[in-house]
Amino acid sequence: MYLAVSGNIGVGKSTIVSLLAQEYGLTPVFEAVDENPYLEDFYRDMPRYAFHSQMFFLAKRLKQHLMLVNPGNRIIQDRTVYEDADVFARNLFDEGVMDRRDYGSYTLMVTAIKQALRPPDLLLYLRASLPTLRQRIALRGRSYESAISDSYLLRLNALYDHFIAQYDLSEVVVIDADDLDIVGRPGDRRRLLTMLAPYGLARPIFSYDAG
Repeated sequence: MYLAVSGNIGVGKSTIVSLLAQEYGLTPVFEAVDENPYLEDFYRDMPRYAFHSQMFFLAKRLKQHLMLVNPGNRIIQDRTVYEDADVFARNLFDEGVMDRRDYGSYTLMVTAIKQALRPPDLLLYLRASLPTLRQRIALRGRSYESAISDSYLLRLNALYDHFIAQYDLSEVVVIDADDLDIVGRPGDRRRLLTMLAPYGLARPIFSYDAG
């Protein structure tokens, strides 16, 4: 089982990944946000650092896939390479932040890399409105994210909806994150697990130490 969790900045992906990893005995693969040396500079000066930041995420995602996702038996991943390309990089190009030459080089690399990637068995798409995204971004307290504009988040939301409408690599479960608080409301955790039960998610019957 390879489960991927998709959604906008601040929607709650890493929280869901942590919960489901624990509940179903999955190995979590988190986005390398804090490792990206360009990210803070990117939010301060997007045209200068857009290509650098996207290429860093792409390289880290490829490494994660080859080392953890492709050979893994029970994996849950925080964000996929597909949305990196079709949502984030696409938005940067559409808005003129990433020029055609850089975008062309990036998409050429993504196209080549996709051939080596194992697609998810199930994709969870967390969808949330702007107020929810704003509230959760503020709660996690990353200073550089305070510069993210409302229009940027709204454009990403629109591109995410388009991405999900076109996505055909696996089944998709769309989750209303505005109405889901698995940290503050235990009942919401149970509701989420009940929602996912029909898709074959369960704890492994046997576990062992491969070492």
